[in-house]
Amino acid sequence: MKAPRVTLEQWRVLQAVVDKGGFAQAAEALHKSQSSISYTVAKLQEQLGYPLLTIDGRKAKLTERGEVLLRRSRHLIREAIDLEELAHTLGQGWEPEIELVVDEAFPTPALLRALKAFEPQSQGTLVQLKEVVLSGALDTLSQGSPDLVLSGMVPKGYLADPIVEVEMIAVAAPDHALCAEDGVISNERLKKELQVVIRDSGQESSIDQGWLGADRRWTVSSVQSAYEVVASGVGFAWLPMADLRDALESGRLKKLELESGGERNFHMYAIFGKGERTGPATRLFVELLQQSCAQCTDLRR
Repeated sequence: MKAPRVTLEQWRVLQAVVDKGGFAQAAEALHKSQSSISYTVAKLQEQLGYPLLTIDGRKAKLTERGEVLLRRSRHLIREAIDLEELAHTLGQGWEPEIELVVDEAFPTPALLRALKAFEPQSQGTLVQLKEVVLSGALDTLSQGSPDLVLSGMVPKGYLADPIVEVEMIAVAAPDHALCAEDGVISNERLKKELQVVIRDSGQESSIDQGWLGADRRWTVSSVQSAYEVVASGVGFAWLPMADLRDALESGRLKKLELESGGERNFHMYAIFGKGERTGPATRLFVELLQQSCAQCTDLRR
């Protein structure tokens, strides 16, 4: 087998020069001297036989060939990191920590039951829990490798298991004008009222899921905030049914009888951010989560 002439470190230095905007910035980011960075890039271009960078003022820019190779090198570095993490997982066995990313629409009772069941079996594994909304889950996957992501959206290239069906229902406070309507409520009537929507936490894209397009809209950052606003008598919203049982039974919120779309169902998936490198602690937690979600299904029957 032919040995590569270019090292991973040379590709990493090239990436830093491009991402940081120059040799001095790359040197600072990588904690190297500027002369070392310049030499590494020069040696890389010498080995390849053509330039990868051009200098425009103080900024380094890629040539057309450089752009192609930089894209491929990013995959190469990611594969190398994945290989090292796989070796670490195989050597360590049980993960010392699980990074868990959860869309806020995921049923809270099911999540809490699974976490409670996991704790005595965790062998000291730490859980880092991050809550996101809509495409925020996809951002975490593009920016790193969380162990587990619970989301209704599965990006290409990731292993995922369907884990629960989420039911969103339209609700308002009992004293809201919509609750005084006789008969079912049309979409045209609904658009005349203020709708509370939850902001997409993604930075790379933004999704207005469930917004009717009405001018009167308030945007909040979490399901809990939306619940509090609606329960105070301001506006209406679609919220996760699993989190509303107590509020509906106590009368703090009331389900709206709509002409269409009063209930919205979609599947949530367990997405394995590390793929085949998923460790045993994460797999155990997913099993417990599946059991917990099955209880949610049984309660609806």
